[in-house]
Amino acid sequence: MKFKTLVIKGGTKLKGKVSVSGSKNATLPIMAASLLGETPSVINNIPLVRDIYTMAELLKILGAKVEIKNHSILIDPSKIKNYKAPYEIVKQMRASIYVLGPLVARCRKAKVAMPGGCAIGLRPIDLHIKGIKKLGAKIKIKHGYVIAEAQKLKGTKIIFDKISLGATINCLLAAVKAEGTSIFENASKEPEVVDTIKFLKMMGADIKGEGTSTLIINGVKNLTGVSGYTVIPDRIEAATLIAAAVMTKSKVTIENFIPENLTVFFEKLREAGAKFEIKNNSVKVLPYKGKLKAVDIITEPYPGFPTDIQAQWMALMTIAQGNSIIKETIWENRFMHVLELNRMGADIKIEGNTAIVTGVDELSAADVMASDLRASAALIIAGLKAKGVTYIRRIYHLERGYENFYNKLKKLGAKIKIIMENII
Repeated sequence: MKFKTLVIKGGTKLKGKVSVSGSKNATLPIMAASLLGETPSVINNIPLVRDIYTMAELLKILGAKVEIKNHSILIDPSKIKNYKAPYEIVKQMRASIYVLGPLVARCRKAKVAMPGGCAIGLRPIDLHIKGIKKLGAKIKIKHGYVIAEAQKLKGTKIIFDKISLGATINCLLAAVKAEGTSIFENASKEPEVVDTIKFLKMMGADIKGEGTSTLIINGVKNLTGVSGYTVIPDRIEAATLIAAAVMTKSKVTIENFIPENLTVFFEKLREAGAKFEIKNNSVKVLPYKGKLKAVDIITEPYPGFPTDIQAQWMALMTIAQGNSIIKETIWENRFMHVLELNRMGADIKIEGNTAIVTGVDELSAADVMASDLRASAALIIAGLKAKGVTYIRRIYHLERGYENFYNKLKKLGAKIKIIMENII
């Protein structure tokens, strides 16, 4: 069987402008939210990545009419009768679990396979189940499926044991049509949650408190589709492009994103000695002198340092002066890129959920393997800097979440190409 391999010749500076695509992590829950409407929705600025096509296929299986044209998607849920999300498709992407809440709210029942996706940890859905149960659903796990039924959903108070973007969204998608008022405490404040709430409010939902840890949801009987909603830009793609420019000491302008959604990332870049100028919805990265300084990070829920930028930050720190401590508090298995970075000459040691990175003078090209979506990005960043030609295999992970990423880098002058290889 043939697979794509990314080939990068390192040591080339990047130059020019690049635009950020729409947010995958906002589009997916908004697509699920569209199931609650009685009329079609049109969602604009969607990224054309594999996860979006997977979710579109799932919505079709449920009975929705789905059409993707350019960077817009039309979803007509008016004929949904099927409430089963099968394993064959759910196993491909964890975000498939987002259909649980709206199916219970719309069909009064749901049968959703336990989710899959990147192998970065156990990623339990216990908080999703606990919250939807509190709203009045009866739930059981049988033969690898979450089976939920509810004669009527009723507003309630949900205090999340820990901050969870996924659980906040799933419970929200059920609560908007529950009878009465729901109050969520310790809710996620991630920009992608806020974007989903804005979409729901345009559908007619009554939600207060977006962007805070307390959400108040007054259930409504009917929701209508939204004729045109524009998804926020992808802050993780923006950060990845910025990291690539900083890594290569390049002059690059990254356009079409919201800098306020990356405040902590920019603070850490400044601390490390990177040079950049933020203006409106863009940032101009400038070459810096000498070496970056080693800077510690701890991944935390928003507005803390995002776990989805941890791997990219580690790639930067491999060539920084001194030792940096990277503590991962969100996913217990998100250091699989460490071995591959070490193959490229990095000096990284792991102690539990902490990585100690000792900066080296230079990285060297190697044959490496991507283990997940963000690890792919980290290896690309390292490959752009490394001396020689790097081969990154299993690059299909990258295509799950970054739109046309290698071509964007190629337009900036990166010496990068795709080859097809036989992998046993």
